[in-house]
Amino acid sequence: MNNTWSTPTTIRSQLLKRWKRGDFLAAQITAEALFPLHLQLKRPNSRDLGEQFEAAQQWIQQLQQQEAGDQRVGYRIQWQSINHRQVGRNEIPVAVWFEREQDLLSTIGKQREAARFHTLSSELLVQFPELREWVIRYPHKLIQFETEWPRLLKVVAWIQAHPRPHCYLRQVDLAGVDTKFIEQHRALLSELLDIVLPAEQVDTDARGVRAFEQRYGFTPKPTPIRFRILDPTLAIAGLTDISIPVEQFAELQVAVEHVFITENEINGLAFPPYPKSLVIFGLGYGLQLLQQVEWLKQRSITYWGDIDTHGFAMLEQVRHYLPQTHSILMERQTLLDHRAFWGEEQTPTQRTLPLLTEEEQALYQLLLKQELAPQLRLEQERIGYTSLCQALSRLQNPEENG
Repeated sequence: MNNTWSTPTTIRSQLLKRWKRGDFLAAQITAEALFPLHLQLKRPNSRDLGEQFEAAQQWIQQLQQQEAGDQRVGYRIQWQSINHRQVGRNEIPVAVWFEREQDLLSTIGKQREAARFHTLSSELLVQFPELREWVIRYPHKLIQFETEWPRLLKVVAWIQAHPRPHCYLRQVDLAGVDTKFIEQHRALLSELLDIVLPAEQVDTDARGVRAFEQRYGFTPKPTPIRFRILDPTLAIAGLTDISIPVEQFAELQVAVEHVFITENEINGLAFPPYPKSLVIFGLGYGLQLLQQVEWLKQRSITYWGDIDTHGFAMLEQVRHYLPQTHSILMERQTLLDHRAFWGEEQTPTQRTLPLLTEEEQALYQLLLKQELAPQLRLEQERIGYTSLCQALSRLQNPEENG
């Protein structure tokens, strides 16, 4: 049998593709008239009938075995008479028709899912009719989260009744709903809440599941700032290595004149002593937290990051909040002095960074053009400790600079 001809298996595959696309479920909501549903068949041509007449007859018999009869559901075959000069006149299937939704669902084995969708969508739209377009667009999500919907809708209703509640998720008190349930379903809840809630109750600047609390007005878990006081005389109750929420860091009363910022944790832990200074470390692209700390604007700021495209992007980010920031160990000579430790940056950024100095910009462009090596990267922890100490000495005693 020619493998290009339509068979009950290929017909079912066609229908399953449309099922996965959501066509049949969405039609329950839109009332779109899909039935009777017509599928054109790939069938024997005139040459096939002459050369593969027996195979064509077997193909027809195979299709007829699945055809709906008095006791079965399935499709109805549409026939066409073909007069062939060798084999005479024959009736050939050219299409199949599914008269009712029940016939189609039985063919692809999706009766239960369709019934569950009908029940779930009816219950959901009674409570939240504004979700109609969402249900039409994502009908399979109703089935995917079948057992979770009663709790999901409880959460949506609670947030709708308590706009921007300014409490922790842990304080949402609903029968059968715990904090982990909400956290595990933040992506889906966000889709629903963005539709159900008035625009003024959604912080659209907060994006992604990690920003769920901020987006809907919950109190987020405090983000800590980790820092080390580099001058022992300024220790706080004897403490020099401290991690506190950014809100408390913004209120910190410590007589530092200079603040270092570095990404790598071990570099922050091993940072040498420096008078009237502290070092902040481990924030990564979370550097935006620093814009909440007003007192940093009155301090000298030094940033030390990797010599790669993302390192310069982070330096640029700091300068948006703290324009007085200058860098150390992020210049061309440091890169060349540590050639033996060059690595490769996996996903370089191509961003335009207008806040870099002329020297920094020249090195950044060198990295972008890959003139020294492909996707060149020198991680800050690969820079010799002596180089760090020398850079800090020059910073402390500018007259030593050539």
